[in-house]
Amino acid sequence: MRPTARTLLLPLLALFLGLLAAPPGAAQPEAHPAKKPKYAGYLFAYFTGEGTADGEQIRYALSRGNDPLHWRELNAGEPVLTSTIGEKGLRDPFVIRSPRGDRFYMIATDLRMYQNSSGSWDHVQRHGSKSIMVWESTDLVHWTDQRLVRVSPDNAGNTWAPEAYWDDSLGEYVVFWASKLYADDDPDHTGSTYNKMLYATTKDFRTFSAPKVWNDPGYSVIDSTVVKHRGTYYRYTKDERDPTSSSPCAKFITGEKSRALTSAKYDFVSDCIGSGSIDRGEGPTVFKSNTEEKWYLFIDEYGGRGYVPFETTDLASGRWTLSADYALPASPRHGTVIPVTRQEYNRLLAAYR
Repeated sequence: MRPTARTLLLPLLALFLGLLAAPPGAAQPEAHPAKKPKYAGYLFAYFTGEGTADGEQIRYALSRGNDPLHWRELNAGEPVLTSTIGEKGLRDPFVIRSPRGDRFYMIATDLRMYQNSSGSWDHVQRHGSKSIMVWESTDLVHWTDQRLVRVSPDNAGNTWAPEAYWDDSLGEYVVFWASKLYADDDPDHTGSTYNKMLYATTKDFRTFSAPKVWNDPGYSVIDSTVVKHRGTYYRYTKDERDPTSSSPCAKFITGEKSRALTSAKYDFVSDCIGSGSIDRGEGPTVFKSNTEEKWYLFIDEYGGRGYVPFETTDLASGRWTLSADYALPASPRHGTVIPVTRQEYNRLLAAYR
């Protein structure tokens, strides 16, 4: 029997009605979960120091393919982002990719120390900016206008080296930074205190929760950075004390770990990281290799070479080895290394060649 137009249309009508009846967002047969991106290299965002007029602005470098130890400076080594508001200086840039992978946020310290533009080091820890600088981008090339967002409390004297990490359990970004906190009865911040690590949470880098103390070992600490591996957060922080016989690891990096990012109690892993290979260290940035089970920890030998790379294949061991062969950009200071896809890599290269 030959099919009629009616018998041919009925199945199509049933399919159409079934689609109309499906609840919004119902999975269709062709839907697939998003694949983990394949990375083709790394982007390095950094500043070069307060010794030159444009050293406290943000520069870019791209790795030579997936080699995190050899780099090319972008934009002929000139800044790609400069500050026009706040203290007019940008230090310690940090870049984070959103958990969906479709957006980037960059944050930085609002501070300019070229020829003491913001004041002495003592002054800027008593009366410095209480805000961080924020940008957004979908491609790492075009950024929104910079905005100042206040995160520190009234009794804070400074807001230094902000970084962020997405916390799946909270469904928010945890943003952390160093501040000196002064007594409530010392509104002019004339007393003596030390830097602690604070944190706040945010979903959009516009509205932040009230800040809380995150790391206060009883002495000054600054410049924390974090990486997560197999459910454990590894935190690396500068011990800011003056070196004495009772604090031999002062001015170097301490490693700790915790199962909860916002915990106020991290377990000790190792200290003196970098000692013996560099004279002193701050501004650590940590990241995983794109191609193997290895991590890199770049430590800023301030007053010396700038960033120096270390590596490990076992975060839990606390042992970091100086990388044997490397060629970093000229005078890189406290910044961030993040992985980029082939499309992102090529876009950056084309925009800033």
